[in-house]
Amino acid sequence: MDWLNYHHLLYFWTVAQEGSLTEGSRKLHLTPQTGSTQLRTLEEALGEELFDRTGRQLVLTEVGHLVYRYAHEIFMLGRELTDTLQGRPAGRSLTLLVGVADVLPKLVAYRLIEPALRGGEDLRILCVENTSENLLARLAVHELDVVLSDAPVPPNLSVRAFNHLLGECGVTFMAAPPLVTAFRKGFPRSLDGAPFLLPAEGTTLRHSLEYWFDSVGIRPVVVGEFEDSALLKVFGQAGAGVFAVPSIVAEDARQQYKVRKLGEPAEIVERWYAISVERKVQHPAVVAICHAARAHLFV
Repeated sequence: MDWLNYHHLLYFWTVAQEGSLTEGSRKLHLTPQTGSTQLRTLEEALGEELFDRTGRQLVLTEVGHLVYRYAHEIFMLGRELTDTLQGRPAGRSLTLLVGVADVLPKLVAYRLIEPALRGGEDLRILCVENTSENLLARLAVHELDVVLSDAPVPPNLSVRAFNHLLGECGVTFMAAPPLVTAFRKGFPRSLDGAPFLLPAEGTTLRHSLEYWFDSVGIRPVVVGEFEDSALLKVFGQAGAGVFAVPSIVAEDARQQYKVRKLGEPAEIVERWYAISVERKVQHPAVVAICHAARAHLFV
């Protein structure tokens, strides 16, 4: 390929964003037949299939994900160019594509990512939340710069990636004031029979809590299980049960959800990782995240 046809690339980018030939064609004011021809021409020029076609559904291939990321950068840069020429402040912004594992509490995710915004770069952050497996697959095809998770890459997952330990912290049990008053005396034995809100099965925190309950012989009454950590805290705020949060965000949770600290078992430890395809991280924003976590957050 001697020259890339950017009209064809724009059509591919638009179809990938819209998720279908019909919607992509409508947005570009083309017929689906014309758009399909342009897309096929681009694939022939690149020598690669960009979509897997199942009926009317289009799913990006591994190469398609890679091409999409380059196309996104190209057309975002084009928009910055037109903004500059039209007198609007643009500046060359740095983009961080960060995957946040859905098991990661929202408060923790914010505390990890926020230092990148305080850097000297004009940074734009694109956050994607999904399962760790999905995010690691997207990381492998360079669709993401980094994945933040509470666990390293599983040994049985065939993804070439490197784990960068950001730090570790304890776990704090919290609850609405009436429950704290009821169960503070005799903690942690007082949790035997107490109403408890647990994160979903399969999460690292769920495993740690159940292991600790068994080791100390405590049997709380599980009144709720939640995939969404923010929703769990809302139920905790309403007094539905005791819940656990990473100690680094216990003060944030206290202020945001008007709950109080019940106790902090020394035996439970949470660890947090930045996962990248590089042995040594190079993206300036990822460097900032790692440095701030190790130097200030987990101390």
